[in-house]
Amino acid sequence: MSTRRVRAPTAGKTKPLLDGKTQLNARTQVNGFAGDRPPSPWRASRERQHDREVKREAVIRAAAHAFNHKGYHNTSLDDIAAALEVTKPTVYYYVSNKEQLLFECFVAGIEPIRAGLREAKSLEVPARERLNAVLRNYAKAMASEFGWCMVRVEEQDLSPDMSSHIKAMKSEIDQGIRRLIREGVQDGSIHPCDPKMTAFALAGSLNWIAHWYRENQSMTGAEIADAFITVFDNGLQPRRSARP
Repeated sequence: MSTRRVRAPTAGKTKPLLDGKTQLNARTQVNGFAGDRPPSPWRASRERQHDREVKREAVIRAAAHAFNHKGYHNTSLDDIAAALEVTKPTVYYYVSNKEQLLFECFVAGIEPIRAGLREAKSLEVPARERLNAVLRNYAKAMASEFGWCMVRVEEQDLSPDMSSHIKAMKSEIDQGIRRLIREGVQDGSIHPCDPKMTAFALAGSLNWIAHWYRENQSMTGAEIADAFITVFDNGLQPRRSARP
């Protein structure tokens, strides 16, 4: 599935890479929290050390992990650098500031949903099946490390430019879900309903996953997604008329 990353609006020039050797004895916790996280790519093989994209993604994931457990305002770039076992200037090499990091976390979480909507346009199956595929991606995204950032991002003090980008992407998802609901009503695969209210109900249910889901629960993100789809699918199915 091809994806397209949205670059964050930046307020100024990105600072150059200033640090030298990796901090081998850096802290592995963020203010006492030690959760499961991927190993830092700065400690990987020489081939990966030169892979800028892998490192940039590691910075974004580390930020999402810290924001989830400490909150946006309680997390510093020093915390993120320590979690990755690098220096703070290294983090600045990939992002301009903490605000951009939060924006990139939001984009990383929402992009699979946007990609699912793009793919749904080309699938030759009833609209309800296409909608279910999109909603499954949505649920998995909310159960990922980016879920908190996706639902809380607009509560933070972001620049007007970033806020505008975020609202535009959220609107894209909302309109895409409404479109699939309308198409499902038209092709008979979805029971007649108000597309706007139904889209709000579906998104509201899925967004709430980010508030209660935590790592290492008995159900994985994919299992939670399947459970939600089962509930939604049963409710969206056309009603069968009762026999006399």
